[in-house]
Formats: sequence, C-alpha cells, structure tokens
Amino acid sequence: MRTILSFAALFLSVILLQISTGGVGPLDALSGAAMGFDNRQIGLLGSAHFLGFFIGCWWAPRLMGRVGHARAFAVCTALGAMGLLGHTLTHNPYAWSVMRMASGLCVAGCYTVIEAWLNAKVTNANRGRTSGLYRVADTSASLVAQLLIAVLPPASYISYNVLAILCCATLLPLTMTSASQPELPSAPRLRPRLAWRCSPLGVAGVVVSALSAASFRMVGPIYGQGVGLVVDQIAFFLAAFVFGGAVAQYPVGWLADKYDRRWVLICLSGVSMISCAMTLPASGGGTLAIMASAAFFGLTTVPIFSVSAAHANDFASSEERVELSAALMFFYACGAIAAPLVASALIDAYGPGALFVFIACGHAGLIVFGLARMRARAVPSERTHYVYAPRTSFTIGKMLKRAREGRQ
Repeated sequence: MRTILSFAALFLSVILLQISTGGVGPLDALSGAAMGFDNRQIGLLGSAHFLGFFIGCWWAPRLMGRVGHARAFAVCTALGAMGLLGHTLTHNPYAWSVMRMASGLCVAGCYTVIEAWLNAKVTNANRGRTSGLYRVADTSASLVAQLLIAVLPPASYISYNVLAILCCATLLPLTMTSASQPELPSAPRLRPRLAWRCSPLGVAGVVVSALSAASFRMVGPIYGQGVGLVVDQIAFFLAAFVFGGAVAQYPVGWLADKYDRRWVLICLSGVSMISCAMTLPASGGGTLAIMASAAFFGLTTVPIFSVSAAHANDFASSEERVELSAALMFFYACGAIAAPLVASALIDAYGPGALFVFIACGHAGLIVFGLARMRARAVPSERTHYVYAPRTSFTIGKMLKRAREGRQ
C-alpha cells in the first residue's frame, strides 16, 4: 500500500495520459473514414504519430535537463492538448498529420519525465512492486483507451474535446504533488550501431514487432470496418489485441528464460503467422470469431519486442544496456513510422485482408533471419532475465537495466 501511495501521482498521470493519447489513434482512423479520407491518408496519420514519438524520445531528455521534470511535462502535455483540439479546426488530413506529430511528441515526452522520476525514486526494496504497478496502470489504461472509442462519436468536436480534457488533466497529479523533484538525469546517447553490433536478430525482432503493433493499432480500425464491424465492436476488437498481449507476458517470459531465446522468437513468429492466417476465415465467422482472432494475434505478437530486447541484452555489457535500450527504441520507432503507411496502401490496393498478409510476411522474414543467425554464433553462457519492456521512451532503459541486474 505504501508503494501505491508514494507513486500515486505518477501512476494517475500515466493512466490519464494513456487514456487520452491511446484513444486518438483509433478515433482518427474512424473519423478520417467518416470524412472521406482515403486509406493512405489515414495511414499517414499513424506514421505521423510515431514520427512525433521519435522526435519526443530524442528531445524530451534534453528539455528536462534544461527546465526540470515538471516544466518539461507541462510543455509536452500542452503540445498534446493543442494537437487534439486542433482536429476540430480543420478537416485536412495533412494538417491532422501535423497534429498527430504533436500527440506523438506528447506521449514520448510525458513518459520520459514519468519514467525518469520513477527511476530516481524507486529503491531495490520496492523496485519489483513499483515496476509491476506501473505495468498494470499502463496496460489497464490502454484497454480503457480502446474501449473509450465505443462511446466517442467519430468526426465529432465533442470526442476530441473529451480527449483534450483528459490530456490536460494529466498535468494535475504530477504538478500538484508535494514530493520533491528528483535530480536531473543525463540523457542516454543514441547509438543505433550498438544495437546492431550486440544483436542483429534483436534489431530485426523489434522492427517486426513495430510492423505488427503499429499496423494493427493505427490501421486496424480500417480493417474492422472492412469486415463489417461497427464502431463499438471495433473498440472491443482493439481492446482484445491489448488484452491478449498483456496475458502473454508471463508465459512467454518463462519460456524466454528457460529456452534459447532465438527459438522462442522463431516460434512466436511462426504462431504469429498462424494467427494472421486465422483472421481471414474469422472475418466471415461472426463478431466473436473476429474478437478471438484479435486476442490471439496480440498474444503472439506483442511479446516479441520484450524477447528481442532480452536477447540483445544477453550480448551487451552492464554499461551498454541503457544505451542499448534507447537504440532498440530507435529501430522500433523507424519500423512504426513506416508500417501504417505501407499497410494502408496495401489495404487500399488489395482489401482488408492485406493487412495481415503484410504482417505475416514480416514474421516470415524474421523466421528466416533467426535461423540464419543461429548458425552465426552460440548462445552466451550467462543471460539476463526476461523483463517486460514497455515501448514508451528512451529513458526506460535505466529502470530495465536495474531490474535485470537486480534479479541476476
């Protein structure tokens, strides 16, 4: 209970942030479709979000170093609220793309501040409980964000105002807390080559993870409409994906700690291809079948990022792990920027089923590359423990580093 109370302001900010910014992706897709945007323009909105996210990951630590935690958080939240409110001023898809960059920057910046604050305040005695509560708060709020779409009408100024109000409310817990701000952290260097040097397979895994998650969450509503789902059903469709990914973390983590992580990645990609194949007949099997296929898809694809990160950390020294985490996030962001654009173009050309054909091709490539990498070198004698790795900011690596090393 003391852990909950001591970090209550941070956890409440996480919940409000995730609900407000997690809901704008599907809302934009449905609103764009209602206003006549074509599929490629809707895909551009998702790509713009991740472009803003990448900029925020790089810029926020430097901003925090200049003005402090609370002011940096306020700046990023203001940008997010401005981006949400700006949707009501125009129906131009390219203007919306700029606004989605602001929301992506808001997500990265706010998570950077929250995770830097958490990392500075946790101790070895409460690190495990704090990390667990953080994951529960973030995942639960993500579920709520998807379900919120069921009650927010697309292309309505009311919907975007509600999300903007929630985004502004994110400011209150963190800025009103009486707890002292921690010392300003140093920003991790961004060294993409480090990730490739440590583990080419880890890099490939996070890119394929981005291909799966970004395509589904940003373009999934287009698929849902294409197979006959109405708005409230699309909300449960997206929530089923998030729920499946959350359920998978513990069993996949156990497998990743017990067996060769390369085989775990290969098997996950194989099962992911099966889950993609199941969506095609499921689309004609009724709403329940579609929801079940989404949950199974999340269960098989979401853990791939964490397994890839754990495998890469097996080949890194203790001093490299913070920068390795940032480098992996860089590759994830690159994949997430490209994926919605490509997926939406394929749906435009070949129909809704092309989304999962595209994702399945990515996993097939990961299987081939994984088998090739198994011939290149052996598993290291000492391995890090599997840790659930949120895809939130470059600074999350500091918390994950201590979690991995604290469990060794």
